[in-house]
Amino acid sequence: MKWITVSRKMGTHGSEIARRVASELGYRFYDTEAINQMAQELGVLESIREVDEKTPPLIQRIFSQRPVIDLERLYSVIYELATRGDAVFLGRGSHLLLREFPCALHVWVTASPESRIRTLLDQGFTREAAARAIKRSDDERSGVLKFAFGVDWEDPARYDIVLNMDKLSVNLAVSTVLHMVRSPEISEASADAIETLETMALASRAEAALSEATVGRGIAPALSVSVVAPGKVRVSGRVETGAQKADAESAVRAVKGVEVVENVIEVVPVFRTGV
Repeated sequence: MKWITVSRKMGTHGSEIARRVASELGYRFYDTEAINQMAQELGVLESIREVDEKTPPLIQRIFSQRPVIDLERLYSVIYELATRGDAVFLGRGSHLLLREFPCALHVWVTASPESRIRTLLDQGFTREAAARAIKRSDDERSGVLKFAFGVDWEDPARYDIVLNMDKLSVNLAVSTVLHMVRSPEISEASADAIETLETMALASRAEAALSEATVGRGIAPALSVSVVAPGKVRVSGRVETGAQKADAESAVRAVKGVEVVENVIEVVPVFRTGV
């Protein structure tokens, strides 16, 4: 099992390259539509649509847990899809989520501004509209990666190969990626890697569910979730009441894939004096 992630700038033919690579290899292709389908299967489609490669407003990032919850659910979907077999992922931070796996090849597709504008002109854009669309796309994608992972979207060190389409045809770009992924340097995923992904997917779903169930109640930061065995989740931390402890367990127990909940939350009542 191998995974290829393709990150691209608008107007570089990156999406076409990713689709053709997937077709040539017989791999599953996961673009926004396919990722949304999995999100719907997992019951988190609304959260995934909230991310949608756009940075949440500043006030929401400061005062709400919602952006973090939505991101955790996006992570869980990418991890879940990766466990299902050979795949090509288009964007959505997949190159960062799968960066630690030697069975993954990470591709960055870029080009000069003028080359990108010419590509959009061929698609019917005016020059002014093309320039605006490119800037908006770059700003949004860069902002999301900075918010979600704290990294520079354009940092070449985050990728295994950079394809500058100023001098490359789509055919040459596709054949280059195929050659690399077929090389022995890109190993097959081990059983341990798949188990790790399954654990990461379940942990992300459980973290998001717990945060959502306790949002606005001031107790989520005091709780943590860990996957201690396949299907077994431990919830730990401190709350003020037994009801809060029970609510936290119920939220995690309802997560798809959770079979056993080990609730080791400590109840520590807080006694408040009157004013």
